[in-house]
Amino acid sequence: MNKIILLFLLLLQISILSKNNDTVLVVAFYNLENLFDTEDDPETDDSEFLPESEKEWNQNRLERKMFNMARVIRTMNNGNAPDLIGVCEVEHQFLLDSMNNTFLKDKNYISISPNSPDGRGIQNGIMFKKNIFKLLEVYTDTVKLPGRSQTRLILGAALLFKERDTIFFFVNHWPSRRGGQEITEKNRIIAAKTLRQRVESILYKNNKAKIILAGDFNDEPNNISILEHLKAKPLVCSETKEINLSYQDDEADLFNLSYQKFSEGFGSFKFQDDWNMLDQIIVSRDLLVGKSINYICDSFEVYNPEFLVTRSGKFKGAPFPTYSGNRYLGGYSDHFAVLAKFIVKKKGN
Repeated sequence: MNKIILLFLLLLQISILSKNNDTVLVVAFYNLENLFDTEDDPETDDSEFLPESEKEWNQNRLERKMFNMARVIRTMNNGNAPDLIGVCEVEHQFLLDSMNNTFLKDKNYISISPNSPDGRGIQNGIMFKKNIFKLLEVYTDTVKLPGRSQTRLILGAALLFKERDTIFFFVNHWPSRRGGQEITEKNRIIAAKTLRQRVESILYKNNKAKIILAGDFNDEPNNISILEHLKAKPLVCSETKEINLSYQDDEADLFNLSYQKFSEGFGSFKFQDDWNMLDQIIVSRDLLVGKSINYICDSFEVYNPEFLVTRSGKFKGAPFPTYSGNRYLGGYSDHFAVLAKFIVKKKGN
């Protein structure tokens, strides 16, 4: 019952603000889980997703995969799709363009996905609605790991929103936990420091910059890579949906919108019997207390409609993936998407 009341209050808040001619901006992130084409790239290790592989990856399965990914994206935001979305685990930009042109053409997305140094060839991407945003600049930050190991670029974009506000949006897919969380933690700390350096360079020029960090961080909101090195503080909304920053007034602060759901036991990825909040959205201070665009408190959501959920068996309740090992299931991704909503105040407010 309490959840129903909280949902009603949130919808009421959005309704009241909309009547004042304010609009809602929806930002999302989705790990697409191995969106590969069917061609062999001699420069990367993509052999797992070829027609002759054990997975028997082929054009029909690729098209089904793109349809499924587009279905998830399309159904977000009450069927309107997010205004801005980051993705990861896509082999190249042509696949995003193909998915958008074939299955999301009416959503007017433009995609960005520069080539990645990752050994498997997977990379991050940004999709934004061209009737809302204008691309100003692209950032590609290399995460320099020890030795010769390579990982995904941190992809960023400066986007002009409705000809009035610049939003800096960064998409992350930090090094995995394969080999053990503690053993691999040092790699995610390097990623956190790399991203933090970029954030500080932006805030140095404008301490009220609007920055959104999204991605599969492969760590949770309470891990030291996020808390200590990225310096993303927990954000917890009050029962009245108000943002009360009880921290020192530091304009370089970042705030983790996913922390509250994480603290309540929610997650975007299920490992064995444990939910992990690996997929997160983090924002700069101005998106909480600024005069133009503000986060709608408690609107952060793990997007898990019924069609995305495994219905039976030992993985019941987990995201319904494309494969289980090498067995083709025809599902979606092993991650749920996450999203957050922001009120865009009309000029003069």
